[in-house]
Amino acid sequence: MKIDKVAFTGSTLVGRKILEASGKSNLKNVTLELGGKSPNIIFDDADLDQAVNWAAFGIFWNHGQTCCAGSRIFVQEGIYDEFLRRFTEKARSLKVGDPFAPDTWQGPQVSEIQFNRIMSYIQSGKEAGAKIEVGGERLGTEGYFIKPTIFTNTSPTMKIVQEEIFGPVGVVIKFKDEEDVIRQANDTAYGLAAAVFTQNLGRAIKTAHRLKAGTAWVNCVNQLHSSVPFGGFNQSGIGRELGKYALHK
Repeated sequence: MKIDKVAFTGSTLVGRKILEASGKSNLKNVTLELGGKSPNIIFDDADLDQAVNWAAFGIFWNHGQTCCAGSRIFVQEGIYDEFLRRFTEKARSLKVGDPFAPDTWQGPQVSEIQFNRIMSYIQSGKEAGAKIEVGGERLGTEGYFIKPTIFTNTSPTMKIVQEEIFGPVGVVIKFKDEEDVIRQANDTAYGLAAAVFTQNLGRAIKTAHRLKAGTAWVNCVNQLHSSVPFGGFNQSGIGRELGKYALHK
């Protein structure tokens, strides 16, 4: 009862329990930074090389164990095939192995439990009829290493599209125009972050404002600053971290 504030970063499941405990005690102030299924939107006028590199960083950095990972990659139909070709090449080039080696990009997952959870999502995608463009299996026979994985030919109701995997698994989805991608991007229970890639600044700002996300990046991903509040909507949490807003709350 003497605790006035709880700040938590982690799963939505645990966040719910913390909020419930707050309600049963002294109604302490709670800040929750929870899960995400962030959309990464790539328009046909984007710098393709930059979009590919940032998309890979967005989903495969830290072994995909990032709350704001760009795990849903939406690509406009005019560049879809070329983007997918370059993106799969990029994924294949990423070295998975010893996390202490200077040339390693991706190390092991954090635990056996998380490894098995990710592999179950990959199996779910296969069984649901999604196509694996690259990866989709463990690397080697020891350790919790998973190859960078990209799915295509998905449907909106698949678990790999709707649920947070928290691993190196992304889906690449084709879209027609702005209205189409806004509808698809906002079809989620989460709302933590998003990214927009285009050389049209007006389109970038307009699209960013229509996305239900606490943070929207333009032509980059996963860029945080201590003076800019960070947090989400819906099942991505309550309140904000960083910036003056976090201090006041």
